[in-house]
Amino acid sequence: MKVIETALPGCVVIEPAVFGDARGMFFETWNAERFAAHGLPTRFVQSNVSTSVKGVLRGLHYQWPRPQGKLVSVLEGEVYDVAVDIRRGSPTFGRWEAVILSGSNRRQLWIPPGFAHGFAVLSDVALLNYLCTDVYVKEADAGVRWNDAGIAVDWPVSAPTLSAKDQAAPFLADIPEDRLPVYQP
Repeated sequence: MKVIETALPGCVVIEPAVFGDARGMFFETWNAERFAAHGLPTRFVQSNVSTSVKGVLRGLHYQWPRPQGKLVSVLEGEVYDVAVDIRRGSPTFGRWEAVILSGSNRRQLWIPPGFAHGFAVLSDVALLNYLCTDVYVKEADAGVRWNDAGIAVDWPVSAPTLSAKDQAAPFLADIPEDRLPVYQP
């Protein structure tokens, strides 16, 4: 397993070791011992799977006051996966990082608690899996507008298909401070 740092401290890309032959391939998507050796989480409490079609954009989502860390991977297809630091007081507040995750590159993105997450589907269909460090709590569900000019994510889709919730999400500057995670160095 190879861990690649991003410009957002704590948010990393993980490249698993892949073993393949004429029959197919095998790789570990998570291993507590290996993750611990890299300072990554060793406890996940919820696993989610989602499918989306080309042009769908989901996000930018987060939970507060019950933040979730997410280990995101794509089993089939390809997405442009984005993490945004929304922790009050963080030196990288409002900055984002993006990575292409696909069934063929097998990369994963670790998004720490306190970050917003979203993705745009680039292939005809994408099948995502993500492990979460806390369970989903409806009352803690929150979001930031996908096209917030203050964040300026360079999305690869100009007119994405969005949920009503994502269309109406507030801009980061309009979210009350008590509804944002707090940076803890």
